[in-house]
Amino acid sequence: MGSAPKNDSGERPQIVLKLLESVGRNATVSQRGIAAELGIALGLVNAYLKRCIKKGLVKVGAAPARRYAYYLTPMGFAEKSRLTLEYLTYSFSFFQSAKTDCMAIFELARQRGYQRVVLAGVSDLAEIAVICSLETGVEIVGVVDPQASAGRFVQLPVAASFDDMNSAFDAVIITDLKSTAKTFDAAVARLGRERVLLPSLLDQSAPTDEKDAAEKDAA
Repeated sequence: MGSAPKNDSGERPQIVLKLLESVGRNATVSQRGIAAELGIALGLVNAYLKRCIKKGLVKVGAAPARRYAYYLTPMGFAEKSRLTLEYLTYSFSFFQSAKTDCMAIFELARQRGYQRVVLAGVSDLAEIAVICSLETGVEIVGVVDPQASAGRFVQLPVAASFDDMNSAFDAVIITDLKSTAKTFDAAVARLGRERVLLPSLLDQSAPTDEKDAAEKDAA
């Protein structure tokens, strides 16, 4: 849930975990198969796999048809278990922080008289916001995300832009975890700062002057 931070070596532990899980399930899986399963570039899989082999987490063996088989070493199994626990801890922490932020944002929307809002960005944060909205009386009418491939997200319509939204709305809540600053700026340019609400969890991704404005709103 969410994008786990990089470790000291610049690696993303979540990618390492998913790679080890994939190898653990199927030793003969190809690098291309791992890339498709994880939804990342083939070159990135190759780089991470080489690092895992160098660290002694994965070993390589011969397979039919001039292919390779990848096996988890005892160290690899131990690292997979450690990363699983770390990821679950991170996910729970993210959920707790996100829930607190979403409830605060919905309360701010209610205070301003915003009854119908749109989420900007398909993400885990957006899913948590949908859950929280059920307790607040503020209605989420849709999600705007130009990168989304599906037409619906947790039963809500997804549009490529604010202009494509079929329902009227009073404000926007930023839920984009990947391009927060860009999405924030686009929403402000389209709707004005007053109608764009930014959860504290994403505050570090907003431009400095807009952070100050967000802090004043929350005060």
